[in-house]
Amino acid sequence: MEFKVEKNEQYALIELKETALTQENHTDLEKIVRQLFREGYGNIIIEFNQIIELDGHGISVIRKANKICLNELGLLIIVTKNDEIIDQLDAAKIEELTVMPTVQEAIDAVYLNELENDFQSDEDDEYDHGEYGEGGSSDDDY
Repeated sequence: MEFKVEKNEQYALIELKETALTQENHTDLEKIVRQLFREGYGNIIIEFNQIIELDGHGISVIRKANKICLNELGLLIIVTKNDEIIDQLDAAKIEELTVMPTVQEAIDAVYLNELENDFQSDEDDEYDHGEYGEGGSSDDDY
C-alpha cells in the first residue's frame, strides 16, 4: 500500500495513495493505524481522496480504528468528498465516525475535540474537588 504519514502533536494524518481499500490491502492500513496507536496517537485523520473502491474488509479496519480512537477520547476522521464512499460509511453505521470534506476541516475537528476533552476534564476536576458544593445548598443560605 502506498501512503504518506504526517505526524503532529495533536494528530497523525495518513494520506492514502491508493484507489481502493479492499481485501487485498486492508491489513496494510491496519498495521499503520496500530503503529500510530502504539506511538500515542489517539486522533487519526485518513485522507481518502483517491479511494473509489471500499469493501467490507476496508470498512472493518475503519470500524476497529474508530473504536480505538474513541476509547482514547480521540477521533478517527475520514476525509473524502466521494458520495459513494460516504454512503457506504453511513450504511456501515460506525459509531461516531467523523467524515469531513477537507483535511483542514478534519484538523479543526481534532482541535475542537481536544478543547472539549480539556474542558470536560477541568469540569470533572472542579466537581471532584468540591467546588460545586459538598452536599448541595441548604435552606439556611436563603
